[in-house]
Amino acid sequence: MRILISNDDGYLAPGINALANALAPIADIVVVAPDSNRSGASNSLSLDRPLSVQRAANGFYFVNGTPTDCVHVALTGVLDYRPDLVVSGINNGPNMGDDTLYSGTVAAATEGYLFGIPAIAFSQGTFGWEHIDDAARHARDLIERYYDTLPRPYLLNVNIPNRPYAHLTEVVATRLGKRHQSEPVIRSQDPRGKEIFWIGPPGATKDAGEGTDFFACAHGRTSITPLQVDLTHKSQLAALEKALA
Repeated sequence: MRILISNDDGYLAPGINALANALAPIADIVVVAPDSNRSGASNSLSLDRPLSVQRAANGFYFVNGTPTDCVHVALTGVLDYRPDLVVSGINNGPNMGDDTLYSGTVAAATEGYLFGIPAIAFSQGTFGWEHIDDAARHARDLIERYYDTLPRPYLLNVNIPNRPYAHLTEVVATRLGKRHQSEPVIRSQDPRGKEIFWIGPPGATKDAGEGTDFFACAHGRTSITPLQVDLTHKSQLAALEKALA
C-alpha cells in the first residue's frame, strides 16, 4: 500500500510524526505537509502566489501553503504515482460537527477524495497531544481493518479519544453533531494602538446526542463519520424548481 500523509498543524507537529511512524511498517509513505500551522484553512487553495516544496532532513516534504495545497501539489506535481490512500492528521484537538467546515485536517483528506482516492482525516478528541502515539497506533489498526470495506472513493472523519491504546476499544459510526454559533471576537490593540480582532472560541455543542461524533468521543469511543462533498440542499430543490416555474 502507498499512503500520502498530510495535516494542518505543520510538518513538525507531533501528530503527523506519530502517524508517519505508525504507518511506515505497513505502507510506503510520503509526507507532504504545510511548513507551519494552518489550522482553520478549510479547503482554500493558494492562487495568488507560487508555492515552494522543500524536503526536511527526515524526508518529509513541506509546502508554504495550505493543507489543500499540499495534497494538490503532491498528487499533481510531486508524486509520479497515484497513492492508494490519503491520510490527514493526527490533528491536535477534535474536528467534529461544524468544525469540519473549517478544518484544514479534513480539507487535506477531502482533496484526496476529490481526486477519487480513499481518504481519512484523523483527529484527537481533546487538545494537548496526550497519548498521541496510542492514537497513531489505533489509526493504523483502523486503516488495516477498514481500508477495503467501503465503496470507493470514501471520505472518513475520525476522532480518537485521548486515551491509552488498551482503552481504545470501541469504534462507532456516527453523524456530525452541531454547535451553537461561535463566541464573539476578542477585541484588542496592536503595539501602535490600532484595534485588532481575534476570532473567538467555537460555540458550545448544540446537538451532541447519541449517534453524534460529540457523544461518541465524550463517552470514550472512537467516532467515524462518512462525509460527502455534495452541498445541494435536496429538500429545497423541488420547492425552488416550483418557484422558478
